Amino acid sequence: MTQTRRTFLATTAAAAGKITLLPFAAQAAAHAGNSFETPGGIIKVHPISHASIIMETPAGTIYVDPVGDAARYAGKPAPDLIVVTHAHGDHFNVETLAGVVQDSTQLITNGAVFEKLPEELKTRSTGVGNGARATFNALSVEAIPAYNLTEERKKFHPKGRDNGYVMNFDGFRVYVSGDTEDIPEMRALQDIDLAFVCMNLPFTMDVEAAASAVTEFAPRFVYPYHYRGKDGGTQDPEAFAKMISGDTEVKLAPWYA
Repeated sequence: MTQTRRTFLATTAAAAGKITLLPFAAQAAAHAGNSFETPGGIIKVHPISHASIIMETPAGTIYVDPVGDAARYAGKPAPDLIVVTHAHGDHFNVETLAGVVQDSTQLITNGAVFEKLPEELKTRSTGVGNGARATFNALSVEAIPAYNLTEERKKFHPKGRDNGYVMNFDGFRVYVSGDTEDIPEMRALQDIDLAFVCMNLPFTMDVEAAASAVTEFAPRFVYPYHYRGKDGGTQDPEAFAKMISGDTEVKLAPWYA
């Protein structure tokens, strides 16, 4: 990977070099998104909160793990596709889904979430397991395993149940980790252009493990997200950025503004 492959719009460069830090206060006030050029067109990222993301893409507007008051999504483009990684309450909420879906919205979920959906949402949903694929229009979505490795954390995310996702746009691959540790399947990812990687304790992994995994699979861009933890388990996204080796560019956003 070389610097010439990177094109990032509407950012300010941080002095540290590979860290792009938009002023948190300014982003929070405007809830601004970050835009990435792809061969198929612009992808614009709107960080919403914790694990919730909106992406405006050439394939349509995609919501990832929308939770919270539906009013939070007012004024945002309506979802063409919603992907849900797993059934925990900070990733999945039926009332939120019912408040944001439109007549044409489709959903891709893991199997456990699919079983919890009311019938009116099931009819527009596809449940996929680890290693399977789903298709939305021409967009291929791969279900990547998401699970805990550490013995005392396996109760949170057992292997085989929850999903991360790789979305295969034209010439641009986006990875969303969901809740996971630095599993071999993450480390083995290839040709990822944009990644969203979790880090919080005791539920997922610490900042060192997240940075190690990202350095290994080397996405072009990465957002640390889902980093607020419990009992002192919140991780520092700026510390994460300083730990990344190689050409990956870290994007910091106000997930908890």
